[in-house]
Amino acid sequence: MHIKKAALLVALGIIWHGSLMAQTDWVIGQSAPLSGSNAVFGKDIRDGALAYFKSVNAQGGVNGVPIELITLDDQNQRKIAGENTAKLLQTKGLVALFGYASATLSLDAMPQAEKAGVLFFAPFSGANPVRKPSPVVYTLRASYGDELEKMLSFWTGLGMKQVVVVHYDDEVGVQNLGVVKDYLARQGKQPLAFALERNAKIDDARFNELVALKPDVIINTVLSGPAAEISKRLVARGLFVPMSSLSFVGAQQYIDAAGDAGAGVSISQVVPNTSASLPVIRECDKALQDSGITAPMNSTHLEACIAAKVLTEAMRRSKKPGEPKALLTALRNLGSYDTGGYTVHYGPEQNHGSKYVELGMVARGGKLRR
Repeated sequence: MHIKKAALLVALGIIWHGSLMAQTDWVIGQSAPLSGSNAVFGKDIRDGALAYFKSVNAQGGVNGVPIELITLDDQNQRKIAGENTAKLLQTKGLVALFGYASATLSLDAMPQAEKAGVLFFAPFSGANPVRKPSPVVYTLRASYGDELEKMLSFWTGLGMKQVVVVHYDDEVGVQNLGVVKDYLARQGKQPLAFALERNAKIDDARFNELVALKPDVIINTVLSGPAAEISKRLVARGLFVPMSSLSFVGAQQYIDAAGDAGAGVSISQVVPNTSASLPVIRECDKALQDSGITAPMNSTHLEACIAAKVLTEAMRRSKKPGEPKALLTALRNLGSYDTGGYTVHYGPEQNHGSKYVELGMVARGGKLRR
């Protein structure tokens, strides 16, 4: 009977040693927009994480076991991200879901992860849906509430009164608007809303509607494409309206899309400046170069790399290598962990690793200054 079971496992591609199955890989699943309206952002997330995992594998993996990142393209579509998640959860050896590109792309994935008891780690969002109490959802970055409070305190401190929030007209977008409303209500103020359909273009008519709101400052909670289009149209009209964007925009992605029109826009950042002299920045920059990425490291690369490093540390501390529940327990009990100048904190009642927020300003020449 024992011999027959071993033969069956070998036939299924599972390595068998005596009475134990040897783990062949740490399999990490990811759904990301590798095509569609947010493809650059999705590829940067994948590349930053993959570069770090490759650097770990080059040194023998985690306890001698390599890490495999499986990334499926969701085209920035919520429905496809949910379908991808179902496929990933059926993958042999999967221990975690990782690095989804937004809260919207996470909405249908998180309940599946909870049902399967699999860690859902480091979605690229600070929106409320990914910060609700969950036994499996753990974030790396600060919340959008943290980001918005910092940028709103800056602008209202300068006397700006008419705040217009550009947001998506879906569940997550409306919640982002709500965060701004709650903050300004404490000051006796009320923002105006400008809702966009996700993945839709901004034409002349829609831009005229935005201008008609007469904003003193625009708070942008949408992606780099529409944010850059607004900046370009403002410059073309000879209008100067200060604008701040959530980190969700993707700083480098926005800068590349807006060109010269991006100068003067502020963007919140949830990881340190990529030019800062920190060990984790040097480590991630080297990993990217070694993996063949020729473009300079941006904040998206860095955040993905840091998240991959935190997840790798949880793998090292896992008491049962290759066991999803053991990895989840290791991450939950990670405590305070310094990645090399960027420290995260996790515990049984602490699902969110960091509250780090800085405001950066896009300078002429396309550099983000802090």
